[in-house]
Amino acid sequence: MLVILVAGVLASRTLFKKDFYWNMHDDLQMMRQLEMEKCFQDGQIPCRWVPDMGYGFGFPLFNYYPPLPYLTGEVFRVAGFSFNAAVKLTFALGIIASGFAMFLLSKEFFGDLGGLASSIFYLWAPYHAVDVYVRGAMNESWAWVWFPLALWGVYRLIKKRDLFSMVVLSLSLAALLLTHNLMAMIFAPVFLAWTTYWLVKEKSFAPIPKMAGAGILSLGMVAFFTLPAIFEQKYVHIDTLIQDYYVYSGHFATFWQLFFSRFWGDGPSAFGPNDGLAFPVGHIHWILILIITVLLTAKIIRSKELKEMDAVAIFGILVGTGAAFMSHERSTFIWLIIPYIQFLQFPWRFLSLNVLGYSFAIGSLFYLLDYFKFLGRTSGKIIFLGVLSLALIIFNWNYFKPVRSGPLTDSQKFSGEAWRIQQQAGIRDYLPIGAKKDPASARTVLVETVKGQGYISNQKSGTNWAKFSATFTTKDNTVRVNIFDFPIWKAFIDGNESKIYIDGNEQWGRIYVDVPQGQHSLYLKIFDAPLRKVGNLISLLSWLTLFGLVLLVFARKLGFRRKV
Repeated sequence: MLVILVAGVLASRTLFKKDFYWNMHDDLQMMRQLEMEKCFQDGQIPCRWVPDMGYGFGFPLFNYYPPLPYLTGEVFRVAGFSFNAAVKLTFALGIIASGFAMFLLSKEFFGDLGGLASSIFYLWAPYHAVDVYVRGAMNESWAWVWFPLALWGVYRLIKKRDLFSMVVLSLSLAALLLTHNLMAMIFAPVFLAWTTYWLVKEKSFAPIPKMAGAGILSLGMVAFFTLPAIFEQKYVHIDTLIQDYYVYSGHFATFWQLFFSRFWGDGPSAFGPNDGLAFPVGHIHWILILIITVLLTAKIIRSKELKEMDAVAIFGILVGTGAAFMSHERSTFIWLIIPYIQFLQFPWRFLSLNVLGYSFAIGSLFYLLDYFKFLGRTSGKIIFLGVLSLALIIFNWNYFKPVRSGPLTDSQKFSGEAWRIQQQAGIRDYLPIGAKKDPASARTVLVETVKGQGYISNQKSGTNWAKFSATFTTKDNTVRVNIFDFPIWKAFIDGNESKIYIDGNEQWGRIYVDVPQGQHSLYLKIFDAPLRKVGNLISLLSWLTLFGLVLLVFARKLGFRRKV
């Protein structure tokens, strides 16, 4: 465990530097963390609507964007770290935790040395560095933690059928769904194949009730997020996610890029082969997989039987190779058959599963060395693993650091041009459907008079509310509140609900309210739609159920109840 910790800290070493930040593709990490914190301070739990994004017109970010990494980051914020430090520490924690998660899975089959090998190769895969240090893909990099934990949890549940395994499985599945929707989608076939294999091998339906319970519990825990994320897509422009630059067919990796290139850069994924971004499987990874494939084939032919560990190694090889295939244009026919995966946008995202499969299979190397009586002594295997790990780390050392970075404070990031860029960035991801086009400039005032004679005063706003006073001398008056309309914003004039609408000539989808003559106080707030309320209730009950199961697990571990 200490070796894994050291390997993980080395892979994330630059993230512990003070007051530096790097040029990542998804440069919204500090902004999202800020918005999550504002929700907590404002009592908007769960956080859905954020006030500063969408060019300052508000944005339903966490209604659709998985929140778990930013909930984790808030722990660092509460501990007193800056936003910059909280983001870097959240990245680092994800890197290190992924190594421990892979060790738990691989050790179950290949022992301590095999588990350690899988863990180190999982941590130090070049694409892991791409995800963190080039793309800055917080959510995708955190999905790496839950992949092996989910496989480990369902395996244990099928084998042992105990409550601890049920808790592990439900938590890991829920965490994955709260971390990255698309990663959960492409991981689902791997998880189902793995689960089916072990059920068939056990020749028993006995684990199914607890597996179903874990699945239902995990879905319940994330219902507050997944229900609106799925069923409220009609309220935002999701068509833009698969148009123009984001058409998947322009972003396949070439065979050379996957297996041979040593190019490294922080440029974009471009149409065609001239990318500024690397898509490496990893030279040492695929070379070892070739060696393991040869040894496995020789072993199976020699022994004339397929043992459990052989099958597990083959599973990892197939997952890794299949994922690499899905990153290449030869897989286009599959992308055409399953149109929904086009929302993945970039086929090379499958490399996350490639690393999962290959790193897992690499753990079988020490099992095969045992079979062929290579390096017979344990000390010899430890030395071999040390040399192998050292070679891997040295070979990939320069990948695990930012390409470009410099000093940065929170105040610098949240002011001036940097602030404007973050407000505007990602606006097309979940732009409310009422907006016919993107705003041309950032919001400057909260409320404007568009019809009538009068004035606005006492303008205040929070994460999901706004209030102001309006005094008009004319009868027919209209104000425009510079917030995107989205279900369910409601307006109250002097405590009485008033109709809100989008004017026919409005291009940006902002809220309009008619105000009568006289002096009035107006209050606007976004309320949870019925679906969101149902999701919140289901999640609350599910988390309480999980808490009860955890207490029961501890009670049984301590011997208060007979183990079942």
